[in-house]
Amino acid sequence: MKSILFVCTGNSARSIIAESIINKNYSKDFKAYSAGSNPSGKINPHIKEYLITKKYDVSNLNSKNFNVFLKDKKIFDYVVTVCSSAHNEICPIWPNKNIIIHWDIKDPVKQIESLNLNKKSIDLIIDETYNVLHRKITDWTQSEKNK
Repeated sequence: MKSILFVCTGNSARSIIAESIINKNYSKDFKAYSAGSNPSGKINPHIKEYLITKKYDVSNLNSKNFNVFLKDKKIFDYVVTVCSSAHNEICPIWPNKNIIIHWDIKDPVKQIESLNLNKKSIDLIIDETYNVLHRKITDWTQSEKNK
């Protein structure tokens, strides 16, 4: 089984969603973790609620700094950054650059917080993020299986 770490800045949305997708849908081949370079300390409540409505187990999810894994000398087969360089977001740097994959994903939390939105609009933003991540993960896992 291969291990994968999803990293973003706050570890409250994108990396949490990606970790959830892998651990629910691809657990035969992969074990996913998530972390942030500047973690918020909690999963965004809209993201948490969204994942629960999609029948994801959120009981073991938490927002943490990726230094936790560096201190433990955890070895990952893959590290995927899910930051949006298109939106001037600084992506975290992982020591082993050979295993880094970058996916340019907009931060749904920034979108939600910058606008005064109703629940339906919030869910649409999260849906978009979820669908982009789900598609990228599906494509990526298929290509990994074919290697």
